[in-house]
Order: sequence, then C-alpha cells, then structure tokens
Amino acid sequence: MKNKAIKKDPGIIYRGGKPSAVILDINEYKEMLEKLDDIEDLKMLAQMRKKPIRYKSLEEFLKECRQGV
Repeated sequence: MKNKAIKKDPGIIYRGGKPSAVILDINEYKEMLEKLDDIEDLKMLAQMRKKPIRYKSLEEFLKECRQGV
C-alpha cells in the first residue's frame, strides 16, 4: 500500500502573544509557491494582452538584427 500524504495543520509560532511565523509541511509550501508563480504568470499575460500586437516584416527584422551586430 502506498503512503498517502497526510495534511497537517500549520504550526503557528507566537512572540509576545502575537502570531509571528508559520510552520508548514514542505509539500504544502512548494504547492503554495507554485500557485503564486502561476498567479504572477497570469497577471503578466493579462498585461501583455492589453498591448496591441505589432508585426514586423522580415526585412525590418533583419535590418534591426544587422544593426545590433
């Protein structure tokens, strides 16, 4: 039988009677980081879609490439 991951409640660290840190399972932490990364990607994609797309001709592209060399 395979071992299933058991979700544990996060541990909360208090300092001066106030929560100051959280202890998470490493897999939950990695999952949170992936979700945050996905959210940032979606925000960037939404911003990119607001800008109009401008296509260049091959000649224009090649001219710009030659100038950079």
